[in-house]
Amino acid sequence: MSVASASSRTFASLRRHRNYRLYFGGQVVSLSGTWMQNVAQAWFVLELTHGSAYAVGALAVCQFAPYALFGLFGGSLADRLNARSTLVFTQTALLCIAAALAGLALTHSAQVWEVFLLATASGSVLILDTPVRQAFTIQMVGRPELPNAIALNSSLFNASRIFGPAIAGLLIATTGVGICFLINAVSYVAVVIALLLMRESELYPINRGATRPKLLRGIGEGLSYAWRTPSVRLVLLLMLVISTLAVNFNVLLPVITSHTLNSGPEVFGVLSASFGVGALAGALVSAALSRASLKLVLGAGLGFGASLLLLATQATVVGSCMALVLTGVTFSLYASQSNASLQMVVPDRLRGRVLSLYGYVFFGTAPLGGFLTGWFSGRFGTGRFLLIVGGLAVIAAAVGVVSMRMSRTTLPDRSSRAGLGAADASTVTARE
Repeated sequence: MSVASASSRTFASLRRHRNYRLYFGGQVVSLSGTWMQNVAQAWFVLELTHGSAYAVGALAVCQFAPYALFGLFGGSLADRLNARSTLVFTQTALLCIAAALAGLALTHSAQVWEVFLLATASGSVLILDTPVRQAFTIQMVGRPELPNAIALNSSLFNASRIFGPAIAGLLIATTGVGICFLINAVSYVAVVIALLLMRESELYPINRGATRPKLLRGIGEGLSYAWRTPSVRLVLLLMLVISTLAVNFNVLLPVITSHTLNSGPEVFGVLSASFGVGALAGALVSAALSRASLKLVLGAGLGFGASLLLLATQATVVGSCMALVLTGVTFSLYASQSNASLQMVVPDRLRGRVLSLYGYVFFGTAPLGGFLTGWFSGRFGTGRFLLIVGGLAVIAAAVGVVSMRMSRTTLPDRSSRAGLGAADASTVTARE
């Protein structure tokens, strides 16, 4: 495959769909602002509490607890609402929250409970924003190019996590946290404008069915579908294990830096960037593949576990950086392929509910995962913790491989008419 051909496949969704180009452009601005706010908000809490690590942990609980408690309700609502209009509302709400943080910081009138309250409000908005935003992707690009668009979204997310915190660090050192919050508030304007400029006629239609069940019944229907569908069940169960046990390894990077490598904040920055570079590369590889595969999900899951085992054995900065690049590649490939595999299988009428379940498994387990990470690493040491969770991730993926082979579980071909049901066929034919 030539370089030109690979590039063409990697950025296919951007070349072919104006609505997605608008969305992608808005996200380029907004996600960088979001990462800036994440860093600034934690630093702001440290300043207000005179360096309390407990307060930073409480901030994380405020951010993730709403999704852990009510995330499934967001998916049921997402299947009822107009996606573009809902995103305009949620992005505007996040804009207002960022502006409120900026006002508190710039006027030097903030109290820590106000920051916690705004963090909880932001986490509450994400209950609806996350499943709607993910489900909206198929309306912008259609089913055949859905894996490519999901991978491009992931690449953008990971690129932002490299540059956003770096910019935030410079701004915090020179102007303070308030400017970071203000920039993030302005960045949401780019997303809202992009959404308003989209052409409704160019959005791919979705079939949600004639009836819409009540909220609780809708949640039950989504859970039942996920459990009864082998490919969906396999992806979600593997994600549950990996998200709960292994994904939070990155919170130990400061400990690895100071205790294992006997280094300071500059090395911590290099380690964080190494993971980000690897994650960006993994997302671009997934975009170039432009397909979803359970074999890739399981293979990347195995690779992620193996990379954690490799990281556990490193005692040098160079070795740790190389292991973190590999960790980033495999995790990003695993996450984007898991998301794409679910979206290629799930029917339109259940898309929001299944994606909210995916988000619940991915984000909602963060408080428990953070607790387990702290407890295990404190009890056994960072190196042993990485060996344990890396080994468990490898075992979980290996069990998934055996299960897939025994049950002959595959993803149905839903990128062509032959693999489409009547409802989904209309999604393709309407654009041909």
